[in-house]
Amino acid sequence: MNVDPLGDLDTPCLLLDQAQLETNAAMMLDVAARKGVRLRPHVKTSKCLEVAEIATGGRREGLTVSTLAEAEFFARGGFRDILYAVGVSANKFSRIANMIRDHDADLVLVTDSIDVAEAAAEFTETTGTRFRIAIEIDCGEHRGGIPPDDPMVLRLAQCLDQAPGISFAGVMTHAGQSYWYNDNAEHRRVAREEVAAVTGPAEQIRALGIAVDMVSIGSTPTVLFGEDFSGVTEVRAGVYVFFDVSQIARNACTRDDLAVSVLSTVIGHNRAGLSVLLDAGGLALSKDLGAPVFMSDAGYGQVCDAETLRQYGALIVEAVHQEHGTVPVPDEGWFERLPIGSLVRILPNHVCMTAAAHDRYVVLDKTGTPSAEWERTRGW
Repeated sequence: MNVDPLGDLDTPCLLLDQAQLETNAAMMLDVAARKGVRLRPHVKTSKCLEVAEIATGGRREGLTVSTLAEAEFFARGGFRDILYAVGVSANKFSRIANMIRDHDADLVLVTDSIDVAEAAAEFTETTGTRFRIAIEIDCGEHRGGIPPDDPMVLRLAQCLDQAPGISFAGVMTHAGQSYWYNDNAEHRRVAREEVAAVTGPAEQIRALGIAVDMVSIGSTPTVLFGEDFSGVTEVRAGVYVFFDVSQIARNACTRDDLAVSVLSTVIGHNRAGLSVLLDAGGLALSKDLGAPVFMSDAGYGQVCDAETLRQYGALIVEAVHQEHGTVPVPDEGWFERLPIGSLVRILPNHVCMTAAAHDRYVVLDKTGTPSAEWERTRGW
């Protein structure tokens, strides 16, 4: 397809370096293979069929999603094996049943609730639907899930296993607490805790005579730095396909690994305040401040040359309004270096949140030239 040159693109827009994406995807596939586990990429970051196909090595199998809109989008695109990794609620059952029927999807749901399990059992019995459901374990982030030593894990497994319309899928967890650290030794420790949190309950459930096919863990840092995944069947990671400044801050990648940036136009000079205004604000970049926990020079993104992607000194987007980004500059000379109408690229703080505002990627080839547009799904 014909795509406008970089200088003619509407801004703000999301740029994707295809070569770097392919490098990152191949790296994680290799990591999983070397560690003896299956990779089930989390596509909440990309929300894009082309990226998902690259992330699965062209096999179109085994995805993780965070919304039903994502599940439907990827099922329509030919992916059948999908884990919906957010606790399911009964008001979504009809939509899920329709998706399974319409797309012949092999969808795994997750829950940490007896009430939800009982509601699912009733729904499947009355509608003739069949659900596959896994138990969510809390491995230390204390967001969702049941603590691994809570007797509720075994009760819930029995409840799911005994329901005629439900297939018990297994156990899963997510070590979100891996993002609390920027030390790879801590990432390794969290990975050990993550593995133990699911392999222990899996063995206890098997001792009851219940099959446990799925033992699923994952975050980008724990998959990268975990050393022993014995007893785990699959790992889930997502942000690695693009990486971002927050991942740099947590020592999970280097700046050269980043595949996504936001193209923005300089729209104003605040000479009294010594700042440059951009047309990329909170909606184009997000207001996530995850990176500055460990990285004082991150702000809402690093400001870079539009052609070379080299950072302009230490310039960052320090403040965002809905459609304005403010970039403090050290002296008035920067108003000549960044004239009104000039383009910059911003390396995002948290790429999952940044990308969520955009409906497509402008894909750059190996020369940095726009070569394609790839659709993203959005919504819930």
